[in-house]
Parts: sequence; structure tokens; C-alpha cells
Amino acid sequence: MSFEKKIISTDKAPAAVGTYSQGVFHNGVYYFSGQIGLEAKSGEMANGFDAQLENVMKNIDGLLESQGLTRNNIIKTTVFMTDLAQFGKVNEAYTKFFTAPFPARSTVQVAALPKGAVVEIEVIAAK
Repeated sequence: MSFEKKIISTDKAPAAVGTYSQGVFHNGVYYFSGQIGLEAKSGEMANGFDAQLENVMKNIDGLLESQGLTRNNIIKTTVFMTDLAQFGKVNEAYTKFFTAPFPARSTVQVAALPKGAVVEIEVIAAK
């Protein structure tokens, strides 16, 4: 059996800022790289936690849309934050972004994120 994977590349989300792909599809599962608060077209970072979180969600939508998926296809998220005191805002955003039943989620506080971001979310989705 051969190993096959499809690399995902779209202009509906910011381009990779390093040596990684925007996502990989393998065996019915989509693994999307973490999204930070960059504006998809300009590549500029939004100012402040709320604006960055909004861009993160827009970027996730762009990745999903590029593959014919919706938020309902998300099965797992991982949230990286530089300040867990902002966690309530993430929960609030989730109630607007997702409907129950919610995907599985892990959240961790980190010392720093790329490009000075304050929040990053990666998702795994399946059809």
C-alpha cells in the first residue's frame, strides 16, 4: 500500500509564513496548520486579541471553504494562547463560530507565537 497525501494550498487563507503547508489531506482527514490573526489578502496582523481572534476564525473558514467543507466538518481544534486570561473570549467566539455538538478541543498557553500573534488555532476536519 502506498502512502498518499494531498497538499492544500489556497488564497482564501494567509500563505504559510514558514516551511509548512496550509494543510494536508490524508485518508479522509484534513489536517490544517494553525491560523493566526493575519488578514488573508494583505498578510497584515490584526491589532489586539479580539481582532486577531476574528481573523483566525475567518482564516479557518477560508481553509474549509477551499476544500468544500464547513465548520460542521471540524472534529478537533487546538488553541494556543499567550495569555489564558483571554480564554473567556475564546469560549464566546466558539458559541458564535460553532453549534453544538462542539468539536473536541485542547487549549494551551505558550510563551510566544509567530509574528507576535496572541492566539493561534489549528483544526482537524473530516468528511
